[in-house]
Amino acid sequence: MILTLDMGNTNITIGVYDDKKLLFVSRMATDCSRMEDQYAIELRDILDIHGVALCDITGAAISSVVPPLTAYIVRAIRCLTGVEPICVGPKTKTGIQNKIEHPELTGADLVVGCVAAGRMFDGPCIVLDMGTATTFEVMDRDKNMLGGAIIPGVAISLDALARRTAQLPRISLEPPKSVIGNNTIECMRSGILLGTACMIDGMIGRMEAELGEKCEVVATGGLSREIVPLCKRSIHFCDTLLLEGLRIIYEDNK
Repeated sequence: MILTLDMGNTNITIGVYDDKKLLFVSRMATDCSRMEDQYAIELRDILDIHGVALCDITGAAISSVVPPLTAYIVRAIRCLTGVEPICVGPKTKTGIQNKIEHPELTGADLVVGCVAAGRMFDGPCIVLDMGTATTFEVMDRDKNMLGGAIIPGVAISLDALARRTAQLPRISLEPPKSVIGNNTIECMRSGILLGTACMIDGMIGRMEAELGEKCEVVATGGLSREIVPLCKRSIHFCDTLLLEGLRIIYEDNK
């Protein structure tokens, strides 16, 4: 079985594969104040809850955008399972070409998402990842990563709105009843959810115009499940896109 971990700024998403079958998905909070033993205990408990024995783990792959925690997680996995994880980085074989300026600085999550999308689609595509930040990554039909855009995430935007204003409350992100809200909460839901959907539609259109080709679009992470249906553009949703990319990378590098 293969253990996959996508370490984001807010959560660490965990998946275990038996060959190509994803057995479960779980999450741990990203917390730089915790030490490797604490992560090892929580990871051990998660595997146990889902009926996966430590001795069944024969390999592991990690993508991380939180460098201070990467070594802790690597040592925790090594301690628990005895395997040496593959950490996605500039020298990792991925099957795609990174044409971004300073490719060594490209987030591992962007690379992993493009690896999975490259297996899903034959032509050009855009990977939309709605995590702590909302990111777009464009890949051409030759599997070249060309670049994209980074935008404050939905949760960050909503938190800033509540913190920096005197009368706007923290709200739950339920779909608005209409674009034109008739109270404060509905106005905020319209702005955050429908406004983000409009931004996504607009960014995809501009990226396609610049690329000169229509793209397949796949979305993952965070609130994408709630926001993608509000977009006018046809967008594939894959909540486990990054875990799938990690599985592919592990198979190509083992």
